[in-house]
Amino acid sequence: MSHALILTDGKPGHENQSKALAEGLGCSFALLPCSYPSKGRKALSYLCDRVGVRPDLAGVLPAAREAAATRRPDLLIGAGSNTFYSLKLLKRALGVPCVAILTPGGYRLGGFDAILAPVFDNPPERPNLFPIPTNLTPARPDFYAAQTAAFYERHVPRRDRAVGVIIGGKNPVADVAPEWLRTQLEAVFAATEGCERWITTSRRTSPEAEAVVDSFPFDYKLLFSKERFNPIPAFVTECERLFVTAESTGMLSEAVAVGHAAVEVLDNLTVATGKFARFVENLCDEGYAHRFDGALGEARRKVNLAPTLEALRRRLGL
Repeated sequence: MSHALILTDGKPGHENQSKALAEGLGCSFALLPCSYPSKGRKALSYLCDRVGVRPDLAGVLPAAREAAATRRPDLLIGAGSNTFYSLKLLKRALGVPCVAILTPGGYRLGGFDAILAPVFDNPPERPNLFPIPTNLTPARPDFYAAQTAAFYERHVPRRDRAVGVIIGGKNPVADVAPEWLRTQLEAVFAATEGCERWITTSRRTSPEAEAVVDSFPFDYKLLFSKERFNPIPAFVTECERLFVTAESTGMLSEAVAVGHAAVEVLDNLTVATGKFARFVENLCDEGYAHRFDGALGEARRKVNLAPTLEALRRRLGL
């Protein structure tokens, strides 16, 4: 089995995508923390990349050499801007190919053996660039089976059919205002008569939004502020329909990649342009999702990254 060394900035969304890629390529992996000790070091990395010099600005080289002495990697993977410069540094130092996940804005695209870039970033056409419609998500059946079994230890359904609601939170281009959320949940209840209704909030959901959620008679309800169990694997595999707030790109990515649910987007974007809007627009245009307007769609198409992963294996020689 090939082995990957993952550079991680510690952000779950980045680290989980890197793990998903390693697993999708059939690689075992080890994690190597990677972050800059100061903003100045990170700013300098852009200049160094432009002129082609490679000082170890994030201080990853000693730990990388130690990891390589234990097991030499066949591949380097990193997601997020704190890892991109160090990927190129370690590629040169260790002599192995590197893959960047997300578009390495500000860095030269050459030097990466492959880049998995979201289509909503409008990436240029390059031989080393592989556009993908969503974030990478884990695709291990055993993971989903175990998490679903754990969910059913907590909840015994009373009906055969279920719908799931996944609520995110505020960010610079979106909001989960309490009154907006109340209106959306009322519409969800009206459209899903005869189904069990499950809901989960997230670490970004405000106390005010959670209070609105708590006021509705859901059959299963998880408030993230009170409980840390993750029901989403069960939601995506067991529900016939999923409602997901638009800013939750990771959750939308999982919803349109796993299971058989029709996916409804709860459009809470406050900015009509930009990458979040393009992400949702692309999913809806391609039949992966439907903007919920009170009426239900039938967007059940699922993202298939198998051809992309196979092309990536060939390029990397795995």
